[in-house]
Amino acid sequence: MNNTPLPAVELRVPTEEDALNWHRAFDDPDVMEFHGGAPAELSVYEELTARQRRHHAERGFCLYTLLDPADGAVIGFTGAQPWPREWGPAGEIEIGWRLGRAYWGKGYATVAAQKALDAVREAGVRQVVAMVDARNERSIAVTRRLGMRHAETLHTPTSQRKAYCFRLDV
Repeated sequence: MNNTPLPAVELRVPTEEDALNWHRAFDDPDVMEFHGGAPAELSVYEELTARQRRHHAERGFCLYTLLDPADGAVIGFTGAQPWPREWGPAGEIEIGWRLGRAYWGKGYATVAAQKALDAVREAGVRQVVAMVDARNERSIAVTRRLGMRHAETLHTPTSQRKAYCFRLDV
C-alpha cells in the first residue's frame, strides 16, 4: 500500500485571469491527448471560466481552479458541471478534472475531486457521472479512487472513440 501523504489543494471559483492560467497549464499535447489532441485557444478558456462562474452562482458548484497552496500556482481545474453535450449522460452532473503535466501522478486530481464532491453534495446533487476516454488510464484510476462504478460504454459521435461513463451516488 502506498503511504505517501496526499497533497493539500485549494479550490476557487475561476476568475477572469484564470482563463489565461488554464490556457497556460493545458498548453501541452500530452494534457490535451484525450480532449481533442491540440491545445485550445485562449477564447475557449475565457468562455469556459465565465460559464463556470455562472454555474457556481446558479448551482453552488462549478469546475474550480485548482491551486497548490504552497505557492499559489494554478495546477488545473476540477469540479462538476452539467454534462454539456446532447449525447451521453445528457441532463446529468459530470465531475471532471484536468491538470497541468507537471502535476500528474501526485494525488492532486483525487484530493481535489473529493473536495469538489463535497460542494456538489452540499448543493443537493445525489449522483454524478464522469465521462472518460477508454484509453485514459490515469483518469480511470481517479474514478476508482473516488469509488465510482463503470455504468456504460459509449462511442463519441464524431470520432467514434470508446468512452466510459462512471457513476457515483453522493
